[in-house]
Amino acid sequence: MKILAFEVREDEKLYFEKYAAQYNCEITCIEDPLTFNNLKIVEGYDGISILGKSHITCDLEDSLKSLNVNFCSTRTVGFDHIDITHAHEIGFKIANTNYPPTGVAEHTVMLMLMSLRHYKQAMWRGHVNDYSLGGLQGRELNTLTVGIVGTGKIGQCVIKYLSNFGCKILAYDMHENTDVTKYAKYTDLDTIITSSDIISLHTPLLEGTYHLINDEKINRMKDNVVLINCARGELMDIDALIRGVEAKKIGALGLDVIEGEKDLYHQDKRTDIISNQKIAYLRQFPNVILTQHMAFYTDIAVESMVKCSIEAIHDFIKTGNSKTSI
Repeated sequence: MKILAFEVREDEKLYFEKYAAQYNCEITCIEDPLTFNNLKIVEGYDGISILGKSHITCDLEDSLKSLNVNFCSTRTVGFDHIDITHAHEIGFKIANTNYPPTGVAEHTVMLMLMSLRHYKQAMWRGHVNDYSLGGLQGRELNTLTVGIVGTGKIGQCVIKYLSNFGCKILAYDMHENTDVTKYAKYTDLDTIITSSDIISLHTPLLEGTYHLINDEKINRMKDNVVLINCARGELMDIDALIRGVEAKKIGALGLDVIEGEKDLYHQDKRTDIISNQKIAYLRQFPNVILTQHMAFYTDIAVESMVKCSIEAIHDFIKTGNSKTSI
């Protein structure tokens, strides 16, 4: 069994070696994403492992099939960079990954607390020896209502963590989970939008969730609302976020993901001119915290993503199916 792994980071290599031995397969690791320009190198491999910069379009899927590459595993939970419909039509098998929800859930709660306590401003002041308190008065989480949109594994974990803070928790999902009702009250999305002091998104990016947070919804939110996003950037309309912050309707943003991040995040841009004006403008506000799509990035999660990726292709070849197939 031969696997070609694209977009391999240095921190993943040890795990690729570990699980190549465990699953008795040959793995070649490269740093570049898969494109039509380097497509020919997949010839002779059984499957490929990718990250989010490899955009697996229908044309690319056809080309991979023509080269007898029939299996693709993405080392991500999300799969909006893959044409799943066409893959099913041509029998090109796709799998995603999973990892414990705890890392993203912890990052989510961290962003909530940092936003409520104005930590970005406090950190800036500390760098210049300004230890004044003006403008830094925060709010206590135990007095607030938190709305969680999406109660999958990560959303559930966030809710459990929040239950220890004493806040009121509202939840929305198309499919309610009885475990969640121990800690939160399920309600409709409109109630989440209009009644929450903090709104945190934990839903996948689908056609129906694109720009879930927009001007219309922000206008109906409580004044000084805090918005948190550790899911997918396109769930929030960046233009609407800018207008909400400028109008002081939004009290704070804590974003690990943001619309338009694709050519920016996970790259060293210290000597570059940042051409994404919207992100550059939004990040300069004192009440906006941006982290670089790193909520997932823990030792446990990285190992799990690599293991799941190799395991999926192994299982596809051996049994025709995988427990993480899409």
